Amino acid sequence: MANLKLVTMETLAKTTLFELHRPYVFVVDMINGFIKEGALSDSGIMDISQPIADLLKKAKDCSFVCDSHNLDAREFESYPIHCVENTDESKVIKELEMYANHIIHKNSTNTFIAKEFQDRLPELLANYDDFVIVGCCSDICILHFALSLQTFFNEANMNLKRVIVPVNMIETFDIPGVHDRDTENQIACDLMIRNGIQVVIMEN
Repeated sequence: MANLKLVTMETLAKTTLFELHRPYVFVVDMINGFIKEGALSDSGIMDISQPIADLLKKAKDCSFVCDSHNLDAREFESYPIHCVENTDESKVIKELEMYANHIIHKNSTNTFIAKEFQDRLPELLANYDDFVIVGCCSDICILHFALSLQTFFNEANMNLKRVIVPVNMIETFDIPGVHDRDTENQIACDLMIRNGIQVVIMEN
């Protein structure tokens, strides 16, 4: 769970899946390469796996988004080699794999521009209104996807569409002195809130 300042937590609305309108859930990067093994893994992210599992037991429709890179991925100029396609790192963690009936592969930090997402976008827009984004990392893949989806809805004046990010179902990694988990979570959530994204506490 993203650990935010008390003043932020006190302002967040509490909601349940059943209060949402035609919801669709995206589970982002809950894969081995960010949690269990590899250069970018952090076992602390595992803490959100159970709340996500509880949500998916009730969610009718969802997709898992998985980092899946070629060995010559341009992203490796910015990040260490990670989540190479067809390796264990690119696979959904076993605690959630039973819910992963539909997978979207991405080769960047932004789900929105992934071809497999864009191919499905017309269908998603026709059938769903509330788009729930959970997983990791709060300040990278969650933030990029949420902001892109929100600005897409703004550009097209899609007033019935909402982007919803449950703070208790997102997390990021921690590297002492380099990438402070709590600071990065706070910055990411502040940015999303300022841009009209519904950052909430999701109750099961």
